[in-house]
Amino acid sequence: MTAGAMSVGIEIDDDGLARITLRRGEAGNAIDLDTARGLLDAARICAREAVRAVLLTGEGKSFCVGGDLREFSRLSGEALEKHLTAVTDALHDALRTFAAGDAPVVAAVQGAVAGAGIGLAAAADVTLAADNASFTAAYTGIGYSPDAGVSWFLPRLVGHKRALDLLLTNRRIPAAEAADIGLVSRVVAQDRLAAEAVRTAEALRGGPTAAFGATRRLVAAGLTADLGPHLDREARALAAAAASDAGREGVAAFLGKRAPDFTRVPPSS
Repeated sequence: MTAGAMSVGIEIDDDGLARITLRRGEAGNAIDLDTARGLLDAARICAREAVRAVLLTGEGKSFCVGGDLREFSRLSGEALEKHLTAVTDALHDALRTFAAGDAPVVAAVQGAVAGAGIGLAAAADVTLAADNASFTAAYTGIGYSPDAGVSWFLPRLVGHKRALDLLLTNRRIPAAEAADIGLVSRVVAQDRLAAEAVRTAEALRGGPTAAFGATRRLVAAGLTADLGPHLDREARALAAAAASDAGREGVAAFLGKRAPDFTRVPPSS
């Protein structure tokens, strides 16, 4: 299946891997209204098609440089406020939709990653950065405040003090430092980024999708939940997973000393 807006493409293979591509490489994949809506459309397609894994990439030299300031500069006053609200509404709905699903999201980032680009990278479950990637919050440098979940993700990933350092000083950090502080999962050579991202996404595509979804939600909830209620939540999720088709396949494979084949199980089972 192939679909998408001009600025965002989505391809879903027969095994349930969705490849979402930002297609404004000539503009650093800056997020304009069409891109934000394209991401939302792609997220909704992933939810509707019950994909098993998502791979998010950006064409060209940079993954995503943030919002499209050229587009924003053409407007002012109330018109600008309405336009930015439309952009962020679509972008934020896309992030919510990805977060609500079971399919794990892999992001492969290269070159400049700034503003909302950091939000897209941070929102992924596994973020691979090319060794030429660099990260800049950028918002306050132009008199803006964060969007794309950046003010939510950064403190959780890198800590309160580091988040404020990055957001207030707008200092540029290289890929190695981004990995050291927890902003990305790992760094790979630029010429290996695409292959490693596909390998990672394909491995997740072959996993227990519903268990992945439960795990994603448990980890997110655990950041703010008290221990007691969270232990109860874990117990309920584990019982449901054990009784599922995927759980039965996993145990049968372990006892039979073979590799599990979760692809035989529907993503929601």
